[in-house]
Amino acid sequence: MVDEYLQSMDEDFKKVVSAFEKELTSVRTGRATPQLLDSVHVHIAAYGASMPINQLASISAPDPRMLVVNPWDKSTIPDIEKGIMGSGLGLNPSNDGQIVRVPIPALTGERRQDLVRAVKKMAEDARVRARAVRREHNDLFRDFEKDKEISEDELTRVLKRVQDGTDGCISRIDEIANAKEKEVLEV
Repeated sequence: MVDEYLQSMDEDFKKVVSAFEKELTSVRTGRATPQLLDSVHVHIAAYGASMPINQLASISAPDPRMLVVNPWDKSTIPDIEKGIMGSGLGLNPSNDGQIVRVPIPALTGERRQDLVRAVKKMAEDARVRARAVRREHNDLFRDFEKDKEISEDELTRVLKRVQDGTDGCISRIDEIANAKEKEVLEV
């Protein structure tokens, strides 16, 4: 029974790390990647709905300073442009009637520092989520001990295992954050 909860805890830690990695894809590094536009939602007046851009078009990066958005429905081009401009990414798209080109401007030193601060905040939020998983499982195992489902020695062993899992998760988050910070500061 305890092993099932420990496996569940490991899955929760993996989810925290993968959510953090996914969140980091929205941080611009000065290099064009299609994932940069994953957070962009486009309001399509004709459909009366807001949709993720990747459901409206294919996105490619033909070179390190340019993204090309090729909409499946050419009538959505103005809406896609508005969505990209309103996304807060600081990008200015242009179109030729067939595709939308999104030039990726070089990052200034000040903007790089802002992005590093944003990465640090995201990392701290992920660490908080990891500690919440730890707290949840510690409480669960302490309740088991209180209800005499596990012994005191077993509780000690399990709490150490929970702490080791938390430490591993947090160190993985720190590794990913440090790599992203280096990528952002790379000129």
